[in-house]
Amino acid sequence: MTTFTDGEWHRLHPLTPLLRGGITFVAILGIIIVNLRDIFIDMLFGGRGGQSEPLVWLYESGYLGLGILAVVVALVVIVVVYYLSWRMNTFRITDEVVEVRSGVVFRRNRKGRLDRIQGINIARPFFARLFGAARLEVNVAGQDANIKLDYLTSGSADELRREILRLASGTKVAAAVAQVEAEIQGADAAGQPIPKGAAVSHLIDQRVTELLAPERDPDLAPPESVVTMHLGRLIGSLLLSGFTLFVIALIVGLGWAVAATGSFLFLIGVLPTIIGTGSFYVSRFTRSLRYSIAGTPDGVRIGFGLLSTSNETLPPGRIHSVQVTQPLLWRPFGWWEIKVNRASTSSAKGAAGQANTTILPVGNLDDVRKVLALVLPDLTDVETVALLERGMIARGATEGFTSSPRRARVWLWFSWRRNGFAMLPGAVVLRQGAVWRQLTIVPEARMQSVGMHQGPVSRSLRLASLRVHTVAGPIVPSLNGVDSVEAVRFFRDVADAAILSSSIDTSHRWRAAESPQPVEPVETPTPESLRE
Repeated sequence: MTTFTDGEWHRLHPLTPLLRGGITFVAILGIIIVNLRDIFIDMLFGGRGGQSEPLVWLYESGYLGLGILAVVVALVVIVVVYYLSWRMNTFRITDEVVEVRSGVVFRRNRKGRLDRIQGINIARPFFARLFGAARLEVNVAGQDANIKLDYLTSGSADELRREILRLASGTKVAAAVAQVEAEIQGADAAGQPIPKGAAVSHLIDQRVTELLAPERDPDLAPPESVVTMHLGRLIGSLLLSGFTLFVIALIVGLGWAVAATGSFLFLIGVLPTIIGTGSFYVSRFTRSLRYSIAGTPDGVRIGFGLLSTSNETLPPGRIHSVQVTQPLLWRPFGWWEIKVNRASTSSAKGAAGQANTTILPVGNLDDVRKVLALVLPDLTDVETVALLERGMIARGATEGFTSSPRRARVWLWFSWRRNGFAMLPGAVVLRQGAVWRQLTIVPEARMQSVGMHQGPVSRSLRLASLRVHTVAGPIVPSLNGVDSVEAVRFFRDVADAAILSSSIDTSHRWRAAESPQPVEPVETPTPESLRE
């Protein structure tokens, strides 16, 4: 039984050097072998003439022996360096940190605190999947603070994620978290040794099963919480994207240029752009296949990919703001996109090729309801859901929102009717945009500060601008053209609510209640007492 959280140092997958960069080495070796084959054929059937390959030149010059010796020495050096890099790259998990050591000549040591973990991503590139390997990345709050473990066995990566999340959740008593991998121990499900003659067949069956298995275990989350991406909706969102408008404009421009000049030669210059356009669509399409988002005991699990797969778990309390948007071209179909702000960034791209902050590339209203219930579980009562939907769909002022006054149309020509805010128990909601609709939700416990700005022109119109400060990301929770009196009230109410919510929030230690240690009752503070 293997337990990675024993505080001891562990090594990565033995094929890590090959999976990291050894494929290039294999390609070079293949070129050398092909050249040697040509030389062997030349020796048997006579000279071919006119050949200028380096190995052919060495053969004809009588230096082939020295060349082969140099190649062998280089191969030995490369193998030794790869072996040493694997031996010196170790990691360990304690009750407080994830720590990695690496480097042969220059040693590196990187630590990530468990209480600052923002998510864990497991990527399985197609080549690595053939060997049953996966790349695990622990996203830690901070700039360039992530911990990467590439590569581990596929089962070890899943087990390690469970153990890290268990420790980060606040659980102090370890349950039976380590699982025995029968193929690693060389035994079948009954615990009997696998016959040597069947070992290869067993390994092939295991690889095929991993390649064909769904990205997400069907028993991991309740079916009602799972959101998948409709194939037709995915294709439609790609065709109705801003990039498609750029392609159409490019085609129109090229057609005009051909008609004006009567020459097709300049099309050669835009050929790479045309090829890149096709690659863009194919990449986004394949990456978004088998997309799913579901709720698990340790947070929201997002997975996608066909050949190369990726799945990431976002623990509770790690989402700092949520934004639901609807481009104009999507409005007739009722499609929406959801993004989030997080305190960390992942090197892995999200579904459809966007940054990993896009957790729902495209979905209908039912999909939006499910995703919001997963990422904001405290905002699931009927009245709150109804208010959020009104904020998304309503064209003008709606019940529950404090909207901008009519005089704000000086700044907001088309959207002043939709511009407004609402205060919910535990969150602030901002709505704006008549052409590109946006609804931004910021949990009070995740707020860092709130700001109010009023320039000379805004002051003359009795207007002000508001901004709720969170971690950096694609979402900027701000609102312009707010009545100055309402802005002052918003500023005070949000400041008090943020102080209170952050002081009593325990979502970042979501399993701390499972700890058997008694917890002393704590009196709920009030904003006045906190100010004192």
